[in-house]
Amino acid sequence: MKKIEEYVRSIPDFPEEGIIFRDITSVLQDADGLHLAIDSMQALLDGVDFDVVVGAESRGFVFGTPIAYNLHKPFVLVRKKGKLPCETVSRSYALEYGTAEIEMHKDSIKPGQRVVLVDDLIATGGTIEAAAKLVEELGGKVVKIIFLMELAGLKGRERLKDYDVASVIRYDGK
Repeated sequence: MKKIEEYVRSIPDFPEEGIIFRDITSVLQDADGLHLAIDSMQALLDGVDFDVVVGAESRGFVFGTPIAYNLHKPFVLVRKKGKLPCETVSRSYALEYGTAEIEMHKDSIKPGQRVVLVDDLIATGGTIEAAAKLVEELGGKVVKIIFLMELAGLKGRERLKDYDVASVIRYDGK
């Protein structure tokens, strides 16, 4: 069986020269790769006591939903502003050029619930940090944050230093 790293397609000089884009579509398009990715991420939760899985739009949905299903846990969406139909809480965060805003339903996390956050990639950590703050605003406790891939050169883990963070694959660069 191949290692998960072998399913990730690396595209040099995208979106700009000097950057190596780590493409997960090649993981998703291969049944064995997808299975290995979900199992590997789920293994990061061995021994973790939690109540809810929260996934960040949109690839956090792809990985978080099957993990929640496999472990018989509810799944909560974190979406871009304006995409959720009920009353929400929101959080802005900085991007390289500007800001973005994410939301969760106000009733999606109950006070005291232990939460696992899931996304495909940690780069600068801005999106998942904002998601963690939303969970905490609703009274939840983030007990673990998991990713399929980590771009260590962008130092997102440092931004999330107050949380238990794990990734399946770690790339040293950006």
